[in-house]
Amino acid sequence: MARTVAIGEQDFRRIIENDSFYIDKTDFIKEWWESRDTVTLITRPRRFGKTLTMSMLQYFFSVSHAGSGLFHHLSIWKSEEYQKLQGTYPVIFLSFAGIKADNYEETYYEICRLTAREYRRFAFLMESGCLLRSDRDYFEKVLSGSANESDICSALNLLSEYLYDYYKKKVIILLDEYDTPMQEAYAGGYWEKLAGFMRRLMNAAFKTNMYLERAVMTGITRVGRESVFSDLNHLEVITTTSKKYAEVFGFTQDEVFSALDEFGLKEYAEDIRRWYDGFCIGGIDSIYNPWSVLKFLKEKEFAPYWANTSSNRLIGRIICRSDVSVKLRIEELLHGKSIMEPLDEEIVFSDLETNKSAIWSLLLAGGYLKVTKIVKNRRGKREYELSLTNMEVRMIFDDMAVSWFSNNRLRYSDFSDALLSGDKEYMNEYLNEIAMDTFSFFDTGSKPSEFRQPENFYHGFVLGLTADLRQLYQVTSNRESGYGRYDVLLEPYHPSLDDGIILEFKICSPEVEDSLEDTVQAAIRQILDKNYAAVLEKKCSKDRIRVYGFAFQGKKIRIDGGYLRELEI
Repeated sequence: MARTVAIGEQDFRRIIENDSFYIDKTDFIKEWWESRDTVTLITRPRRFGKTLTMSMLQYFFSVSHAGSGLFHHLSIWKSEEYQKLQGTYPVIFLSFAGIKADNYEETYYEICRLTAREYRRFAFLMESGCLLRSDRDYFEKVLSGSANESDICSALNLLSEYLYDYYKKKVIILLDEYDTPMQEAYAGGYWEKLAGFMRRLMNAAFKTNMYLERAVMTGITRVGRESVFSDLNHLEVITTTSKKYAEVFGFTQDEVFSALDEFGLKEYAEDIRRWYDGFCIGGIDSIYNPWSVLKFLKEKEFAPYWANTSSNRLIGRIICRSDVSVKLRIEELLHGKSIMEPLDEEIVFSDLETNKSAIWSLLLAGGYLKVTKIVKNRRGKREYELSLTNMEVRMIFDDMAVSWFSNNRLRYSDFSDALLSGDKEYMNEYLNEIAMDTFSFFDTGSKPSEFRQPENFYHGFVLGLTADLRQLYQVTSNRESGYGRYDVLLEPYHPSLDDGIILEFKICSPEVEDSLEDTVQAAIRQILDKNYAAVLEKKCSKDRIRVYGFAFQGKKIRIDGGYLRELEI
């Protein structure tokens, strides 16, 4: 009989004691301990088992769980040496996974609260006789929430000292999802203030802590060393391209196929590969998304489960505000193509909106992209061939693009329906309302009230078209046809059923046109004069090709057009 799947359970003890489904990853304990690295940072995508692994380390090493029996039937217990090691160290364990605040004050409060909760686990120290009066006063300040910022920065360092004085052994510190509050800080606009606090906290906990035996941090991104880790020159960083610990997080193909066998689902092996495989970690190109695999084992149906575990807030913001060239590359990925880009796995948040390679690095760290090939260019620098990880990730990008052009009243499918039926009146109504709602996400100008870069709006709009109409059309943009480059071309897969469509976007220039109407007519003339329909005419007759001009002026949009044959008369 198959074991029960405990979705979302991240406490190692409860999984083992309840005999829930678990893939044995305990060999990581031996591999990490024998590496002798003092401070290890491991980055993996969200929902990849990081918190469960850290919980496993806590239950194995912590003196509080000595002799618990949790590991007796697992791989690590085959070693007599590690049987003796179990339960022999004081362990401090914090998880920042739930810190997702909109401002610095709330983030700082949450870190204080988590620190106080960890102090509460060791409250017995206050009566142990190991603390001086001043230490007890400090301990009480942390517990009561009256500690100041400087106190909190030193809290892990001092707790390490207190535990050493009691147990006569140095401590192990586990910090899970260390970068979650920093990602939220960047999206919320308070990155610099939080980075300064985190730098002091990290330095005290991991650099100047003479009572530290070992430490592990996990996260999604490798935050730039100068931002947070400037003093941690002994930090061992393990990213998704590192071979070390490659099979620890996520499921290997053998592990997934064994699970399918246990649950009587062997016939779904190819489908589960297409949906949830594709993560390339440490050169192993067949790592499965563990969250989605577990959800499938429980629900026994395929769905984009991973998409629903996060708002993708940071990714959405970066893509929204990126320039046209980045959006064109996203379009290529959505069409199943690979792209070549340079990468730096160390994320510098201040560069995310200006450094294109930083965007791809963030998408790789988040698990949205995979590396399929590494080559050296003529300058000897590495470039990475990247593609979307799997079908589930492609659906995430589709939904993200569509959401930019929807609101509480309007759905993106409303626009595509109007486009397919040629309803210009509704197309105008729809886009003008959406532009009012969403232009601020795309505007990169200095004045919030001015829509300075409509190119970002309409190339985001093209991503939405790609998502919503891919089953009916091959959607391309900025390609050569006739005597120039069109903005958007929708080539029907079934010309006998659907019209071919060309869209041209034009910004109203007061020096050239007097009104939006003049601009939209200029866009239509450009389609005709430069014969952008040349590609479509190989498949469609002129009375089955429609052309539309889109004119932009501030937050106002005007759309006009019609059938090619009628417009040429």
